[in-house]
Order: sequence, then structure tokens, then C-alpha cells
Amino acid sequence: MKMITAIIKPFKLNDVRAALSQVGVQGISVTEVKGFGRQQGHTELYRGAEYVVDFLPKVKLEIAVADGQTDAVIDAITSVANTGKIGDGKIFVQNLEQVIRIRTGETGEEAV
Repeated sequence: MKMITAIIKPFKLNDVRAALSQVGVQGISVTEVKGFGRQQGHTELYRGAEYVVDFLPKVKLEIAVADGQTDAVIDAITSVANTGKIGDGKIFVQNLEQVIRIRTGETGEEAV
């Protein structure tokens, strides 16, 4: 099993969720986060004062999938979240040692 963590632009969340549903993903965890990479933030004016926005709003998705679903999930995220501009995000894939469904006690892929 794999844990896929994706950091994407907030306005792409609904499109990514729909694409993940189409490839058979039944559940995701979503967290609103802030961060920066190569974008390095930007400068804005607010009530005549200039200030630097260092951390940009992003959305973090966490998806536990069976090994066989990994490539389909990655393809779904990259195809939909890609705008071609800096700041589109990143995808991290990690091995997932064990999953346990609390309600039923199921373990492994059955718990996903």
C-alpha cells in the first residue's frame, strides 16, 4: 500500500476530487495549509501599505491506496492539477506499512 500526499492549488480541489473518484478512490483527507517553494511568495498592497506574503495558501491531500492504484491516482492528480505555471504543487509517495479500520478491525487493503 502507498500513502500519496499531494500539495495543490486550492481552486483545483474540486476537479482533483472528481478525477480521483473516477479512478476509484473512495476517501481522501484534505487539509488547508500554507507554504512556499519556488514561488517565494509575493508583494501586495493593503490600505496603501506594502507587505510581503511569504506563505501561499495550498491544499494538502492524503490518499491511502493499494499498490495497483498508485499510478492511476498520480496520473489523475497531475493531469487535473496542472496549470503549467509555477506553484502547481508536488506529489509525495510513501510506503504504507499498515492500515486498520477502527470500526470493523479490518486491516491492510480491505481497510482502505
